[in-house]
Amino acid sequence: MINDELPLWSAPFGLMILETMPVRSGMKVLDIGSGNGFPMLEIAERLGDTSEVYGLDPAEDAVNIIHQKAAAWQIGNARIIRGVAEEMPFPDGFFDLIVANNGINNVQDQEKTLQECYRVSKTGARVILTVNLPQTMIEFYRIFEETLSEFGLHDAIHDMHAHILEKRKPVEFLENLIEKAGLTIRSVTTGDFKLRFAGGAAFLQHHLIRMPFLPPWKSLLPEISADKVFKRIVEKIDQIATETGEFFVTIPYACFDCKK
Repeated sequence: MINDELPLWSAPFGLMILETMPVRSGMKVLDIGSGNGFPMLEIAERLGDTSEVYGLDPAEDAVNIIHQKAAAWQIGNARIIRGVAEEMPFPDGFFDLIVANNGINNVQDQEKTLQECYRVSKTGARVILTVNLPQTMIEFYRIFEETLSEFGLHDAIHDMHAHILEKRKPVEFLENLIEKAGLTIRSVTTGDFKLRFAGGAAFLQHHLIRMPFLPPWKSLLPEISADKVFKRIVEKIDQIATETGEFFVTIPYACFDCKK
């Protein structure tokens, strides 16, 4: 049986969606970028069999995982579809609620995705989006930039900042895109959480860091320098952990509660 109901990374964002969204029977709901199924399957269970909950994700692995979970947990009102948010395979005015749990950060075209959200939502529908913000893991990025400077890798510093901006947009930027798509912002709620580690190796070897984050970080560097740079980063993190008892990174996020 598959039991990873609440993945570490998506949990704090998704819990904000669950606290914010309307809960009533007979809803049609879309979860954009469903990943491993949270909060999609949780929403399906909370709304019950009179509601229909659709997930949309471009990854075949994600679609297969959600199929397995829905079957294992006997959730009959959830349907996962493989596709991209910029071209949603749904008719106009179909959904009462659209959610995206950090999914907007990962689409190719945010503006087109938000336009599609407007198109497929009913008049009066809610659109609730969570994102992590540019200051994500600022404690690590300060060390990264300091170390790149020590090694004279100034082009890599520029590339690092460009990478951050590409992946994580400021609140004001997203507010403008949301309003441009025709949606009305009811509220923006911000918060943060911390991930705590015993030292540098523990931080870089944790699967959450090692798999989605570390390869892009290393790609910013000349291959000959990557090992030396990250060895030095580990030393710096270990020094912090020795002095303070731990090393942590902060994950700030925002939840946009919108209405058509």
